[in-house]
Amino acid sequence: MVDLGAISHNVAGIRQKVGSRTGVIAVVKADGYGHGAVRVAHAALAAGAESLAVAIPEEGRVLREAGIGVPILVMGLVQPEEACKAIEWGLEQTVASVELLQALDCEARRASVEARIHVKVDTGMGRIGLQPEDVVSFVRQAKQLQNVNLYGLYSHFATADERDKAFAVRQLGSFNSVVEQLRDAGLSIPMKHMANSAAVLELPDSYFDAVRPGIIIYGLYPSSEVEHTIKLKPAMSLRTRIAHVKTVGPGTPISYGRTHVTGGQAVVGTLPLGYADGYNRRLSNRAEVWVNGSRAPIVGRVCMDMCMVDLSGVPGARAGDEVELFGQHIPAEEIADTIGTINYEVVCAVGPRVPRLYIKDSEPWAGSQS
Repeated sequence: MVDLGAISHNVAGIRQKVGSRTGVIAVVKADGYGHGAVRVAHAALAAGAESLAVAIPEEGRVLREAGIGVPILVMGLVQPEEACKAIEWGLEQTVASVELLQALDCEARRASVEARIHVKVDTGMGRIGLQPEDVVSFVRQAKQLQNVNLYGLYSHFATADERDKAFAVRQLGSFNSVVEQLRDAGLSIPMKHMANSAAVLELPDSYFDAVRPGIIIYGLYPSSEVEHTIKLKPAMSLRTRIAHVKTVGPGTPISYGRTHVTGGQAVVGTLPLGYADGYNRRLSNRAEVWVNGSRAPIVGRVCMDMCMVDLSGVPGARAGDEVELFGQHIPAEEIADTIGTINYEVVCAVGPRVPRLYIKDSEPWAGSQS
């Protein structure tokens, strides 16, 4: 279940935090972090975001085909031969090489349009981007191309979600230095942006012309070390219904490998959801779910399509009862801690065969299932 009212609440909180003069680029990559990119995009834009960001052009195409016409930034790099995708689908493309720059110019010329680009600067993430000392000369080259609109300049924090902000501050200084060098060289770029979710919460000096919130749009904090300067509402809960209930005697093995054997008589429920749906196998014999106002443990190994839960402590539990695997009562952070990962992965992992039921302001929304 995805609460679009929570998405709206979170984006409105971001908008209030950064102020009306700072743009909000809502990050909806990975199908809106598993929540559904199109639905999230509509909710985020209605709540105050002005544009969107995705990881690959194909994600932008989905949004365009859904009728979304706002600017969409592709944050990942593509091969020069893929430059046509950004032009065809009207996307803003991240650039960090002359080859891609020239390919975009060529494709834009063929289509009689401009290629709007954002130059990525690597200030310490070590992933993609130009080195700071190479930015001025690169921008000069880009400015000479007739069919390229150099619209954005940005970087990305590596440690803004940590309590110690020393490295993040160093990255911010590096980006500021690049901005100053461009200004001194007489090279203007309209849209400068750097702040991710953690920086939105704690580093207002990094807001520049726009911010790029991701995980906080979905109501989750980027780590346990950040200050909760925006009150968020988690948007996703993973729920199912008990498919089968049986009472078994002591010594009964449950699931593959007999990793759980009942110590006495037990009531065991089977849930129609497993690791193929994004409920990680490492939760076997470790996680708990919420049933009828009580916690109940997962017993035995999580299977591809099913998992089992001990309902002995849940009086009256029966087939058809609703079960929450994470959400309001079992936080995504608890699931993440159990398997040694982060809340991002927990929500992104929910598979495409799991129906998304959309609600708005805690009520089912018309046309709500996908």
